[in-house]
Amino acid sequence: MIRREVTALATRTFGTNAVDWEERIDFGRLRAERLARLKAELDRSELGALLSFDMSNTRYMTATHIGTWAMDKLIRFALLPRGGAPIVWDFGSAARHHQLYNPWLDHTPGEPTAAGAARTGARAGISTLRGAFNPNAGIAADVARKVADELRAHGLADAPLGIDVAEMPVLDALRAEGIQAVDGQQVFLSARRIKTKDEIALLTAACSMVDAAYTELYEFLRPGVRENECVGLVSKVLYDLGSEYVEGVNAISGERCSPHPHVFSDRLIRPGDPAFFDILHSYNGYRTCYYRTLAVGSASVAQRDAYTRCREYMDAAIALVKPGATTADIVSLWPTAQEFGFPDETAAFALQYGHGVGLSIWEKPIFSRLVSLEHPEPLEEGMVFALETYWPARDGWSAARIEEEVVVTADGCEVITKFPAEELLVAGRKYWTAGGALNTLRESQSHLNTAAGRGEKGSGRAEE
Repeated sequence: MIRREVTALATRTFGTNAVDWEERIDFGRLRAERLARLKAELDRSELGALLSFDMSNTRYMTATHIGTWAMDKLIRFALLPRGGAPIVWDFGSAARHHQLYNPWLDHTPGEPTAAGAARTGARAGISTLRGAFNPNAGIAADVARKVADELRAHGLADAPLGIDVAEMPVLDALRAEGIQAVDGQQVFLSARRIKTKDEIALLTAACSMVDAAYTELYEFLRPGVRENECVGLVSKVLYDLGSEYVEGVNAISGERCSPHPHVFSDRLIRPGDPAFFDILHSYNGYRTCYYRTLAVGSASVAQRDAYTRCREYMDAAIALVKPGATTADIVSLWPTAQEFGFPDETAAFALQYGHGVGLSIWEKPIFSRLVSLEHPEPLEEGMVFALETYWPARDGWSAARIEEEVVVTADGCEVITKFPAEELLVAGRKYWTAGGALNTLRESQSHLNTAAGRGEKGSGRAEE
């Protein structure tokens, strides 16, 4: 009798539809638990209220969204008073939409109504359009007045107001209203540090879409395609699967791999190139940050060795992930900046790296030799973060890059990025010679694969 070890997964992947025959993601529970965590962090702080202009924080607080076009506009704002309910002032007709379709924003007694939401949690309002409005129009003063009126109504006008990000005119206007503005971002990030059951399910679903995108990319990648074409392919796959937003696709190939430029180009991919990709997208607000490295047609020994070393650093880090370990424990396993060609940790930042993933891609905890050794943070069950490693090849131009997203479980962790990465994969056409299959472990310059081409002594001419 063969005994099979059964491992229970900490995460599950569901279909993207809602059904009556299976419990999947419970969005009502998601909204309630996020708000409860934010309120708890606010209560533990010395702040009287939280004011958000950052769309990720606003979504966490109010469960509202108006499209990623608004991400860099700072036009929306939301307030959570201590002991009170959230209020969002939103862009034009978006406020009317929330009144009609977001019943959780009606804080009046009884059945929720649009009129009740309009009086309480969903109101029209706009900030300064990052200075595009005429400064004399009084928009900043209007924002400050709306916020100050609510703080006074809750008896919080004399308490510090925590803000995540804000425009200088708004800060000046709040000061004129007698409001003390302080940093509130740490409260938001502390609340978002541990993920709920539904957040983990959404993050896992987002990763499953990238699994599919990498499969399509592996089939597509070959000499003659350009980096930007790879970006387009990945974006289409993700949007077809239901992605809300493709935040970016880093497509880096050939000699662009070292140093890492962090941006794709229109470079034509060539035989023997390394190519690494970072796919960042959002599913119902929840992000991915997910690198893979592929070789195109073949890989050199130097490229393979760089990949092996990159993988070793990754596996050593994952093996340590469990509750009670710290970010310092992880980064102490990684090389110093000087070991791979950089003068200091600032210059090498984000190459050996880790970061929380949630409604944004750089959340708590952060893993970096720049800060983590002196300011370690403990790992806790329910954290979701990405670990990234990088190693330049000894050829001086190629490199390997790997990233895995992990969920911290009660006794370890589970990896939720599942496109194969334990060894360097070779994509593209398989080449055949007169003597059989062309070796995929070879130099991209053909003469370097023969003794004569390498100029080795004793190598003779081929027989005629």
